[in-house]
Amino acid sequence: MAAKGRHGHGPPSMTVESFITLAFAVLTMVCFVIIVLLSFGVFSVSNGRYSHASSYRAHDLSNIAHNTIHRDGGDVDYDDDDDGRRGDQWVEVISFEPRASVYHNFLSKEECEHLINISKPHMFRSAVVASATGRVTDSEVRTSSGTFLGRGRDEIVRNIEKRIADFTFIPVENGEGLQVLHYEVGQKYDPHFDFFQDELNLRRGGQRIATIVMYLSDVEEGGETVFPAARGNFSSLPYWNELSACGKGGLSVKPNMGDALLFWNMKPDASVDTSSLHRGCPVIKGNKWSSTKWIRVNEHKV
Repeated sequence: MAAKGRHGHGPPSMTVESFITLAFAVLTMVCFVIIVLLSFGVFSVSNGRYSHASSYRAHDLSNIAHNTIHRDGGDVDYDDDDDGRRGDQWVEVISFEPRASVYHNFLSKEECEHLINISKPHMFRSAVVASATGRVTDSEVRTSSGTFLGRGRDEIVRNIEKRIADFTFIPVENGEGLQVLHYEVGQKYDPHFDFFQDELNLRRGGQRIATIVMYLSDVEEGGETVFPAARGNFSSLPYWNELSACGKGGLSVKPNMGDALLFWNMKPDASVDTSSLHRGCPVIKGNKWSSTKWIRVNEHKV
């Protein structure tokens, strides 16, 4: 009688199809876990030179990045001969409510002096736009002096206006003429909106979507631009102790020659942004020179 063969009954060998199915299931599970961890903020993904941006949090102003833009011939050539005198340029996002940023060294010293010099012979008492009628009127709300420069007045003005258009991505034709302002000691501009609340002014280019304020001089003390309705931990700003009492009334920007403050008067949904309420603090020591460009939704007819 022949002996029975003793063949073992071990686990069946895995087929190629089974291996691929198992690997796909494992990979799917790993991806799912990573997505869950990312959604709960357990860890974040770095993207190299911009990895510092991942640490930003809304309304947290304690960590503002300074990105230096080097003009080495590969970037936009704003002027033929000014980039070497403007110094390092970078943009700080200082607020999300309102949307506001500061472009450092936006103007050169020569450009600042040019705007002041061509404006000095034509200065007059600053006025305000009455919200009910849209008419220009004198008011103690605003005590500075100023003048308007026609759009495209000269080559330097055209270069500045082109640079503003490049910065904001809004055509030159949508901008009003530059307004140059001078604030002496004690002069100020009380809280106000730049967007219109009347129908008369809306007929000439629509609403003011954005404002850019260029500082043409340093100010020894006071003269800050303040947003009292902005949201943020303003006392964490590195220059908090240098601000005047007025400057500590909200998000403040200190006047520094050549810097440009851009803020938006309208939200992305095209409604007006009441958090763009702002004021010019009284100058305590020194003089303040600035230039404002209001930008419309549509072409502004000169």
